[in-house]
Amino acid sequence: MSKLSDEFTSGKFSVTCELNPPKGVNLDPLYQKAESLKGVVSAFNLTDSAGSSMAMAPIAVASLLSDRGVETILQITGRDRNKMALQSELLAASALGVTHVLCMSGDPPGVGDHPDATAVGDLDAIGLLGAVNTLGSGKDLAGNDLKGSPSLFAGAVANPGASDLKREIKRMEAKVKAGAVFFQTQAFYDPQTLENFMKEAGSFGVPILAGLIVLKSSKMAGYLNDNLPGVTVPDEIVKEMDNAEDKKAKSVEVSARIVRWARDMCDGVHIMAMGWESQVPEILQVAEID
Repeated sequence: MSKLSDEFTSGKFSVTCELNPPKGVNLDPLYQKAESLKGVVSAFNLTDSAGSSMAMAPIAVASLLSDRGVETILQITGRDRNKMALQSELLAASALGVTHVLCMSGDPPGVGDHPDATAVGDLDAIGLLGAVNTLGSGKDLAGNDLKGSPSLFAGAVANPGASDLKREIKRMEAKVKAGAVFFQTQAFYDPQTLENFMKEAGSFGVPILAGLIVLKSSKMAGYLNDNLPGVTVPDEIVKEMDNAEDKKAKSVEVSARIVRWARDMCDGVHIMAMGWESQVPEILQVAEID
C-alpha cells in the first residue's frame, strides 16, 4: 500500500501536485521542488511529454524520486507507443517500484513541439486501464501468461467543465469499469461547476481529486479561457487578479478559496502550480488543510 491509497481508504483529504520532467537531463530543479513539498504533498504526478512537447520519460524520474523516498503517480499516454510498448512500460514501472499510474489518451502531436510526429493511439485511456487490469490478472493483451504480474493502482482523468457533461460522465463510467480506482480532474474555478459534476461523478464511489491550475495573472486566466477546453475562469476572478497589487498574494488567496470548495465536495485536490510550487504550502495553510 502507498501513502496515497492509505489516505483514500481512511478518507483523509489528499493533495497531489504536478511536476514536469525536464527537456534535457538536469533534474536538480525538479528534485528541489519535490524535496520542498515532500511533507506537504502525498504524491507527485510526473507528466508524459505534457502538451505533446518532448521531455524526459517520466518512468526514469519516478524511479529516481522513489529512491529519494518521494511517492509518484506515473502518467502514461497512448499517444506515442503501441500496445506492446505500453504493456512493456507498465511491467517495467512495476519492477521499478512504481505504485500509481494515471492512464491518459494524450494530446495530439500537432499541438506540441514536434508537430510532424506520428501518433500511435493503439490504446486510449480506457484501453490503457484495461491493459493495467489484464496485466494484473497475470495475462498480456494477447492472452499470454506472465511470469509474475504487476500490482498497479490505476487512475484516470475527467473534466468537470466539459461542454457535454453527460458524455464525460459516461466516459468516466467506462473508465471505472475498465479499472480506474481514482480520478484527477481538469481545473475548475467556480463551485457550481464542481457541484454539477460531483452530483453525477460522486455516484461511482471512487476517490476524486479536483484540479487547480494556480493562476499567476489575469493574462494567464484569459489564456486558459481561450485555449483550455472545459476550463472557464469567471470574470470576477479575472478582475481580482487584474486589480491586485501583489499578484502572488492574490494567487494564494484565490487558490485557497478553490481548495476549500474542493474540500467540501471531493476527496482531495490536484494542484498544477506551473512553476509556482513554492506557493503550494501557503495555499494549503490559508485553505486550512492539515
